[in-house]
Amino acid sequence: MAIIYLVRHAQASFGSEDYDRLSDLGRRQSRWLGEYFASRELRFARVLTGTLVRQRDTAAQLLDAMGCAGQPVLEHSGLNEYPGDELYEAYSGRDRVEHQRADFRGYWRTFREAMLAWSQDRLQGVPETWAQFGARIDAALALAVRDTQRDDAVLVVSSGGAIGRAVADIAESPAQVAIELNLQFRNTGYCELIAGGGRLRLLSFNNIPHLDSPQRRDAVTFA
Repeated sequence: MAIIYLVRHAQASFGSEDYDRLSDLGRRQSRWLGEYFASRELRFARVLTGTLVRQRDTAAQLLDAMGCAGQPVLEHSGLNEYPGDELYEAYSGRDRVEHQRADFRGYWRTFREAMLAWSQDRLQGVPETWAQFGARIDAALALAVRDTQRDDAVLVVSSGGAIGRAVADIAESPAQVAIELNLQFRNTGYCELIAGGGRLRLLSFNNIPHLDSPQRRDAVTFA
């Protein structure tokens, strides 16, 4: 059965004018993961990312560290993150970044409430519904495994919210679980999904073996 390595993008540039780019640490995280995959002698039959810069650049750095810089990379917008700023503002009427800077605990409490309201179709004027979010993730993962062979490995680079939703849906869990999984997922952490028999099954969750050493403890990030 094919295995999908579903990777969250590396650390982006939260708090800067352009969040959608990797930080210096994010580039190192990506390369460390690529080196780890290379040490396992992995070769990916297919690579798929979202269309966000932080997702594409994570894949590019990872593949370069594996010695596979020229490998074709497919893009699918279904792997992109949910529209967090719009959801937050629709629920709270506040700017997301400014609220986090002013009241970190209050921000995360409100963020959970906004996500739950979205999952219950209680937000107005948002770019997509909770159902549409899930459907586009399903479509992207279907492309990732299309025509794969039994022993293929597939690399998919996405974002925390999309990964949390995918895992919760695979486990047939409620929306609250998807929300909590999103908040737990670490930069360049990955899940292993088994593809076979027309379905996906979860094999492992939020792995960071490439960061699991005392020297890299400070490289474990969530943003």
